[in-house]
Amino acid sequence: MSFPWFFAADSSTALLLPLAAVAGAALDRLFGEPRRGHPLVAFGKLANACERVLNVGSARHLRGLLAWALLVLPFAGLALWAIPGGLPGAIVDALLLYLALGARSLDEHARRVADDLAAGDLGAAREHVGWMVSRQTADLDAEAVASACIESTLENGNDAIFGALFWFALLGGAGAILFRLGNTLDAMWGYRNQRFAAFGCVAARIDDLLNLVPARLTALSYALGGDARTALRCWWRQGAVWKSPNAGPVMAAGAGSLGLALGGEATYDGQRQQRPPLGEGRPASAADIPRALTLVRRSLLLWLVLLLFGGWLRV
Repeated sequence: MSFPWFFAADSSTALLLPLAAVAGAALDRLFGEPRRGHPLVAFGKLANACERVLNVGSARHLRGLLAWALLVLPFAGLALWAIPGGLPGAIVDALLLYLALGARSLDEHARRVADDLAAGDLGAAREHVGWMVSRQTADLDAEAVASACIESTLENGNDAIFGALFWFALLGGAGAILFRLGNTLDAMWGYRNQRFAAFGCVAARIDDLLNLVPARLTALSYALGGDARTALRCWWRQGAVWKSPNAGPVMAAGAGSLGLALGGEATYDGQRQQRPPLGEGRPASAADIPRALTLVRRSLLLWLVLLLFGGWLRV
């Protein structure tokens, strides 16, 4: 059984998990998500089958809890029990973290939108930002497309990178699996509609709990990577009024750090919604998308350096 560096009895192994984190992040940067045979694709099919069987009848809250437990706990538990210690375990941990991370994928999606806007192809930009957000994008102007892309980049910095890293630091590869599978079920089931309002609320609440600490660490990282004073002020004033308890602090701090005014009106399922403001400053533009990606990369570097420093202190 593998344990994180801060539980390691032998100080000679204290650097293994931080080094595995660096290796996992490097693999993601080099190769991105596997184009074929990604385990999450198979997991998604399994989740769909489970939902069709269990999301019926009464007591759907309990059925949703049962579905979550059946889909997540066996995989995370197996990883926690089966990953060996020492260097072999660190290699497995790095591979599991690689599969849980989505930094390069996030970078590719956001840059595609930035390139579309730079080329003046608003139709392509609308289509490609629609791959990143749940709002309707067909009638967005260039400023709204850039704003939507940056909001998604900041929020998914936590969901696709830092949440997995946080749980990896606590539980190794098993923690990365726990977070990624839980986050995937929230993305599939966490909707407030007739089909998922009861069944999917458990997955949504568990995802909120899994993100409670990492989201705030992500917000702090964003603040340290830019205009810290404005970022912290926006986090304090705006984060709590956003509909998501974790996305609010992350996006408010990120927008404030970048000196941008995000949030505002958006259309979901044909309904116009006036969302609270995020950040302060000027409206977003295509040139700000690479700035947001740079902020995410700086934050990732900070996390990896801190993990390595913590391991070095144990040696």
